[in-house]
Amino acid sequence: MRTGWLLLVLGWTTGLLAPAAAQQGSAIEIAALKYGGGGDWYQAQTPLPTFIAFVREQTMLEVAPRPAVVEPSSDKLFNYPFLVLSGHGNVSFTDDEARRLRRYLTGGGFLYIDDDYGLDPFIRREMKKVFPELEFVELPFSHPIYHTHFEFSHGLPKIHEHDGKPPQGFGLIYEGRLVAFYTYETNLSDGWEPPEVHNDPPEKRLDALRMGTNILVYAMMH
Repeated sequence: MRTGWLLLVLGWTTGLLAPAAAQQGSAIEIAALKYGGGGDWYQAQTPLPTFIAFVREQTMLEVAPRPAVVEPSSDKLFNYPFLVLSGHGNVSFTDDEARRLRRYLTGGGFLYIDDDYGLDPFIRREMKKVFPELEFVELPFSHPIYHTHFEFSHGLPKIHEHDGKPPQGFGLIYEGRLVAFYTYETNLSDGWEPPEVHNDPPEKRLDALRMGTNILVYAMMH
């Protein structure tokens, strides 16, 4: 189980994240991943304050109240144990960014990806640059990510309707560890926005916030 957040240690040459027990009183910092390619990466940024406030209220996790924004090319990437990526369109990683993301994820970081409708073909293509040897696999409803803090016995909640498909949760599993979780046909992060943004009913927003909490709690425990 992780204790506290994760940070870059021994300089960039290690490329590893380590428990921050070495820095007492440090809070978990969450960052939106600012990617290239012209897609609306900021779709991951705007919902984070509401989500973080909910996590701080509902769990014992010490989460920094203000989210950050980080680019995959930045050395600051390794300051954040939990990244959020969302959008509707194109995503593009350079070869160097893909290498850094791989080092980040294999070194202890976690990436949560939420398809805001239209992201799917692009994120699948780009994550193949990061992990050419891996495929996204659908996680069964019995997976702990659906039961870690709140109970979702039937898997992901459906927050926004687009084309009638059921919501699905896919994972990239590296050496037995879930390093990235990808939610498809649900729009969880839209459900984290303030109520006036999408006019979602309270029960939908609560489901989205609770499932997001599960993802963060799971990531910090594994």
